[in-house]
Amino acid sequence: MGIKVCKFGGSSVADVIQLKKTKEIVLADASRRFVVVSAPGKRFDGDTKITDLLYLCKTHAEHGLPWDQLFDVVVDRFVAVSHKLGLDDTLDEHFDKIRKNLETGCSSDYIASRGEYLNGVLIAALLGFDFVDPQEYILFGKRGELLIEETDKALSQELEKHENAVIPGFYGSDIKTGQVVTFSRGGSDVTGALVARAVGADVYENWTDVSGFLMADPRIVENPKPIRSISYKELRELSYMGASVLHDEAIYPARVADIPINIRNTNRPDDEGTYITAHHDPNSEEIVTGIAGSKDFTVIAIYKSLMSTGKGFVRKVLSILEDYDINFEHLPSGIDTLSVVVSNEYISENLDKVICAIKQQLSPDSIDVYKDIALIATVGQGMTRERGVSAKLFTALAEADVNVRMIDQGSSEMNIIVGVENADFERAIRAIYQAFSNASKE
Repeated sequence: MGIKVCKFGGSSVADVIQLKKTKEIVLADASRRFVVVSAPGKRFDGDTKITDLLYLCKTHAEHGLPWDQLFDVVVDRFVAVSHKLGLDDTLDEHFDKIRKNLETGCSSDYIASRGEYLNGVLIAALLGFDFVDPQEYILFGKRGELLIEETDKALSQELEKHENAVIPGFYGSDIKTGQVVTFSRGGSDVTGALVARAVGADVYENWTDVSGFLMADPRIVENPKPIRSISYKELRELSYMGASVLHDEAIYPARVADIPINIRNTNRPDDEGTYITAHHDPNSEEIVTGIAGSKDFTVIAIYKSLMSTGKGFVRKVLSILEDYDINFEHLPSGIDTLSVVVSNEYISENLDKVICAIKQQLSPDSIDVYKDIALIATVGQGMTRERGVSAKLFTALAEADVNVRMIDQGSSEMNIIVGVENADFERAIRAIYQAFSNASKE
């Protein structure tokens, strides 16, 4: 029998109903031996996440304001769930310890992690599994960086001792001081991947409230096709272009161990979901895996005769951006042209200064600025061996009356990025989707 690691997100462990679903899912498959849990999420629109309440407690304490009633809200929510599950008094001693630590000035990371901690203790009791506190085994360096190899060794040695265990997500500790350190928000995904690597899992199941990924944003495209299989490379491209997928760091531990990630739906456990694997599925008939994009970019198009023969031109342009602390997104270029694509968020206040610096330092023949540009990435490793993909894409955009302001294709040939005006963003995505959603390789 293989090993599956299951991570359940906040929506999957938000209340009694969801916890009962979680229990059924875990106990339905004996290979689901290790379970990683988030703090309880929102139960309904307008509800507050447990982690947000805990942050608020800490803020009140730091400013000398009463925090007891806020903490009582956290306690009452857990107590109500515990009672309905027949697990009364399971968390009482833990509440007392957290309350004392708040009184004596605990760190923000400590209090933020207690939602996962308390839920981990509760769910371990619900499942009859061991509870393993990641504070001792997920290790961070002095600058807050995750120590992946040290963590893998410590986690492996500990989890070998357990047939079944529940591990809270989101936090670990400083390797020197032992003080709690948290990941960025969404870090329970990282914990799940770390556990999967540590136990040599056959699959890392990430349970949430959607049945995997979709080929396009359902807010733009009506009923987009589900993605059954996607490679790590394709996922990275779509995530970078704005698709809401996994926490970026969550992919790495599973990828280096070549462990498939299966995105599943707690509310529809029979759905197959999406598999994320190291390699593109050779049996897939899909040309395009997914389409994603973002609005609000600025394109600075620079023309200089004989640019390609001059040394250091690109470096100097990027140095100017660096001087103003501006990140660039893309650098499409020609023999005598270079376009720099940057987010409006980073350049809006300094655009005139950047243009002035480019003119003074590089003496271009001309500079054109295109504001409010949207970038759309069409991604799929099936594109690399299929003829006519670009023709189909640009024909679809032309027929939809979308003007393409920029084109960029990576050397991997697994993605084509186009820049269009913000106003054409949704129409362009729908046109591309319609062109490829029913297309498959000959």
